Amino acid sequence: MGELISMDKIQDKGTAKNSTIRDRRYAIRYPFAADAELLNMESGARATGVTSDISMGGCFICSSRQLPVGARARLILKRKTERVEIFAAVRVVKLRIGMGLEFLDIDSASHATLQRWMEQLRRTR
Repeated sequence: MGELISMDKIQDKGTAKNSTIRDRRYAIRYPFAADAELLNMESGARATGVTSDISMGGCFICSSRQLPVGARARLILKRKTERVEIFAAVRVVKLRIGMGLEFLDIDSASHATLQRWMEQLRRTR
């Protein structure tokens, strides 16, 4: 990965600490399917799945195997010939369904691809 861009620089996170996950979302999530691969940075555990939705700040991955809440992971999203690499944290786990991730850091090339995906989704909405 190239230069990392902190997601804090991209987004405003000025919300109350006791808000729910849904309340903390700051960007519209769009239905979106991409293959997902996760690597838990601490334990080395791996999980795979498919995204069900995505935004500039996070996504939900449908997967029969989940990483624990709070786990920090390297996330790779693949769609057609494009690939995005993101450092993310697991924020929500729904057993046997999947997990919600918050994007933490992303390299500039992956950020450009993610922005292009978002723009395409906005136009088709």
